[in-house]
Amino acid sequence: MKLSKTFFFFLLISLLYSNILSAKKLPLVWIISTGGTIAEKINPKTGAAVPAVSGADLMKAVPGLSDIARIKVFPLCNIDSSHMTPEIWRKLALKINEVITNSDVKGVVVTHGTDTMAEGAFFIELTVASKKPVVFVGAMRNASELSPDGPANIMNAVIQVCSPNSANWGVTVTLNNYINSAWYVKKTQSTDVQTFVSGPHGYLGYIMMGKVLRYNDQNRTLKFAVPEKLPDVVPLTTFAGDDGSLIRYAIEKGAKGLVIEAVGSGNVNPKVCAAIKFAINQKIPVIITTRVEWGGVVPAYGDIGGGEDLEKIGAVLGGQLDLFKARLLLMLAMSQSDFSIEKLKSCFIYDQWK
Repeated sequence: MKLSKTFFFFLLISLLYSNILSAKKLPLVWIISTGGTIAEKINPKTGAAVPAVSGADLMKAVPGLSDIARIKVFPLCNIDSSHMTPEIWRKLALKINEVITNSDVKGVVVTHGTDTMAEGAFFIELTVASKKPVVFVGAMRNASELSPDGPANIMNAVIQVCSPNSANWGVTVTLNNYINSAWYVKKTQSTDVQTFVSGPHGYLGYIMMGKVLRYNDQNRTLKFAVPEKLPDVVPLTTFAGDDGSLIRYAIEKGAKGLVIEAVGSGNVNPKVCAAIKFAINQKIPVIITTRVEWGGVVPAYGDIGGGEDLEKIGAVLGGQLDLFKARLLLMLAMSQSDFSIEKLKSCFIYDQWK
């Protein structure tokens, strides 16, 4: 029995229509590429990794990605993340806020270099109002290496965006299967694929065999409007024998805010304390953080320059945030029309000491 050409034509149309309907059922995920190791290859002349791979090419290197989501790619930039700036993150925040409000969009994946990924993710956590997932992802091995980790990390990021187990986590950094909150994540190893950790705060979850395992919730929420311009906030670290001159120099050069990385639980010597007091008298906001990896800043010491003393003279204790995240928070806070020191204090947590 011979089948007519008309039959085959309608069969083909039916299959195409069926595929279109199936595709429409898949969630829509935006991937915004910014560069980083994940988008780099080895320059054969120098033997060093350089930006070389587009966002679209990154997606082609992930087999099966189109089976779990419809993907739209937007190339914001293609730079090593050591070249990142708050202004680029400001533009990234605007783009995410633009696309994520679409009801069809499940969430956003940002490909980013790991050097400043923790900061970038935190900036976006503070400036994207939507509760939909935003996942920062990158790689520790570039695309020229024997076993690049970028493709698997991208796949995991898209799986996370599409999973109901990822609800209300805010912005995360997800590499090597581990999911970290943007609030607490830190890069702790310069070359190993297992580099991002959240210390005593713990991982939010883990991705295994295409499934998201949820371990913890993320209960912190703080949002700022994306400003048109960011103020100049200078981060400085203190050290044994510091005379406070760098603080005074920063003020002389026009710093609008200061973040001081102190020692211990948030302590500085008397000369640095005097410089901080000088800054506060000049109406320059000062946040105190600590060089210590975990534990944060608390008003535990009352000597000159101790955390309690610094709080009394008007400095804001930075709680659990490190130098770099506290700087970004201060920049955003100062750019708001209702900024005040009292509002700034409410952005940091050390309630267990009160």
